[in-house]
Amino acid sequence: MRTLSAQLRRECPDVEISVVDGLTVMNRSVRITSENGARIVFFRGEWLWDLGYAVFARFGPTRRLSQKALELAGSGGLSRLVAERRPDVIVSVFPQTTEVLGRLRARGRLAAPVCACVTDLGGLWYWATPGADVHLVTHPESIAEVRRIAGRDADVRCVHGFTDPAFLERRDPEASRRSLGLPAAGKVVVVSGGGWGVGRVAEAMDVALGLHDVDLVVSLCGRNESLRSGLLARYAAQPRCRIEGFTERMADWLAAADVLVHSTGGLTILEAQMSDCPAISFGWGRGHVRDHNEAFRRFGLARVADSDEELRHALREALDEPRVRHFDFAALPSAASVVLDLAGRSTVAGRCESVGAHG
Repeated sequence: MRTLSAQLRRECPDVEISVVDGLTVMNRSVRITSENGARIVFFRGEWLWDLGYAVFARFGPTRRLSQKALELAGSGGLSRLVAERRPDVIVSVFPQTTEVLGRLRARGRLAAPVCACVTDLGGLWYWATPGADVHLVTHPESIAEVRRIAGRDADVRCVHGFTDPAFLERRDPEASRRSLGLPAAGKVVVVSGGGWGVGRVAEAMDVALGLHDVDLVVSLCGRNESLRSGLLARYAAQPRCRIEGFTERMADWLAAADVLVHSTGGLTILEAQMSDCPAISFGWGRGHVRDHNEAFRRFGLARVADSDEELRHALREALDEPRVRHFDFAALPSAASVVLDLAGRSTVAGRCESVGAHG
């Protein structure tokens, strides 16, 4: 949400933006399930994530029941929030709030238009809704699925604005390596477990270290300090390893890397595409990530490896291919321009209510 807010202010300096954690105003059970439940499942019960995703997303009858239950539980709080703030446009960046806001809009209970932001590639139930006035997607390949869910006439636009603006710039790999203290020459593999540092990160590092032409393997552990400390101990005597925690310099890391191995799909794979860095999805093919992996394969956006041997093969292929720009993301319209047009305030101040989880 920070990147979109900054983009809105750049394009309309006097715009008024109110960022609210939508889960805090919904039913307490929705908030607890969404926040604590997801974290527990991610770290301690991966099979539960698969089961929950199958029940609440993939299987139509139970999905429709859960969507209705979500509407009943969350509509009161979100309706009161909108009535209190009286925005010109509502922007939702979180699936649960999008689902409820879309239903409220479809039933005529919201006067302000609703903009649904879709930052996943596949498995877009809850991200897409028939009630939204416009859907903003990060991948052009997502448009067909959004329309299957929201309706064939749904207004869906591919935009930039949900990632760091640095990814729209052509970065010099040599300069990025220098700034990060990396060797100027040699093959560098970056392994990422996402913000939560999940997946088979150590296995991915071991596979990469087993390739004789890989000079350095960098692990980005996110905010998982347990993972970081464990890897520091495991590879203390390995000069070809570098262990990092949470970083705000992904644009430099992906410009410097020869290949990315990432566990959770999402925006990091998109950022690799924007950086012309070959990407491999490996290490956490659970729940919605299965849908991501299927889409990566179908559209050729990233390699997918389910085993160590498949990862070894994918790494060899990726390390041999040149960096090629397949798509000019900078040529896309900005998310901010669509939001401001939706508000009817593209040149004057307007009120934008941004609703999501954790701002």
